[in-house]
Amino acid sequence: MKRLSNTILIGFFTATFLILIIPWTSHAITLDEAISLAKETLPFYKASQIRVVSSEALYNASLGPYFPSLDFMGMKRRFYTSSEEFGTTDYDVTLSYTLFDWGIRRANRNIAGLNFDISKEDLRRNLLDLEFNVKAAFYTAIAQRDTLEQRRIQFQDAQKDFEVAEGRYKFGVAKLSDMLQASVRLEQARFNLVQAEGDLKKALSDLSSLIGKPLDTQYDLEGTLDVVFRPPTRERLSQVALLRPEVKQLEDSVKIAENNRSRVLGSFFPSFTANASYLKTEGGVFAPTFPEEKTLGITATWNIFELGKIFRLRSSDLEKNISQENLNDLKRLLLLDVHKTYEDFITASKKLAVAEQQLKQAEHNYSQAFGEYKVGKGDILSLVQAESLLATAREQLVSSRLNLIISKSLLERVAGIQKLETIAEQ
Repeated sequence: MKRLSNTILIGFFTATFLILIIPWTSHAITLDEAISLAKETLPFYKASQIRVVSSEALYNASLGPYFPSLDFMGMKRRFYTSSEEFGTTDYDVTLSYTLFDWGIRRANRNIAGLNFDISKEDLRRNLLDLEFNVKAAFYTAIAQRDTLEQRRIQFQDAQKDFEVAEGRYKFGVAKLSDMLQASVRLEQARFNLVQAEGDLKKALSDLSSLIGKPLDTQYDLEGTLDVVFRPPTRERLSQVALLRPEVKQLEDSVKIAENNRSRVLGSFFPSFTANASYLKTEGGVFAPTFPEEKTLGITATWNIFELGKIFRLRSSDLEKNISQENLNDLKRLLLLDVHKTYEDFITASKKLAVAEQQLKQAEHNYSQAFGEYKVGKGDILSLVQAESLLATAREQLVSSRLNLIISKSLLERVAGIQKLETIAEQ
């Protein structure tokens, strides 16, 4: 029993010791997690969600004219005459129902339903914008992280060059200017390293603002800038782009214009309403002849002439044409955006291949220059320039990778999809 207690104590102290000496590692955020957090916290997206609920409520409210309407009225009056004063109390309950209105209420319900669809498409469009904004911020932060790593390597290379130049100067086989040249390049590399650290913090702040974290939060990102996939054809992307939310919204606008015409046209014909009423009167000097009245009837209401509705009918015809032309123009612009963004993606892919080849040549050039200077066959200017060109090639590769993945994200946004891989595989 004593041995068991000692074992428990040893285990407890061991666990405590490990907790104290092993640092906690923060969870690395993935792109999907960042998008999920943004959907939960971004105000403009939450506003779109609320707008959908509001539009749904209005759509449900458009059912009202299909049900009877019940009204109650109570009125108490006091009369003062030269001979006396007296009071009366009236109660009136009326039940009314629209029997037929030539499609006006049906048009109103269709319009409410179309507005509900438009709000849902607006939510989908805002989701596409949200995803692109998060992707751009996420990949920009990764690019700044990679740039920071490359500049650390640059600093190490510049420090290595300085140490070689300093050693050669101490042994009297190099001039003071060699050491000074290497020193200037070393300080420039240090300056670039400090700048990269600040740029990474700003990039993380942009992402934190989108995903609802404090702006000064520091965390790791899980992801790379590598893009390896075969894009779908331009024709396939054009077909998908014509299904974007904006297209659906303008198609609904054309239908709304058609229903507006039906609603205006209905005002040219009579509407029929059934009414049932119960009226009770109390009080007065003399008992009323009919203290209670029960009525049942059908009312036909017909506006024979009203100048404005003629012009409203003409306007509704024109509004339909306007919506149709706006739809045609939107499709034209979408196809143009697909074409141009696709070309940007292809160009970015070619530039990435050139940047990769340029980095290989820059690495070889720097290795050659360093070896020649180390044995006294080269000069310091050639070494510094080779190291500077290598640093530029490394950062250019990171920039090319970022441009390619941003071009891919733009293509996804223009096409109105979350991932190009979903249609590339079809």
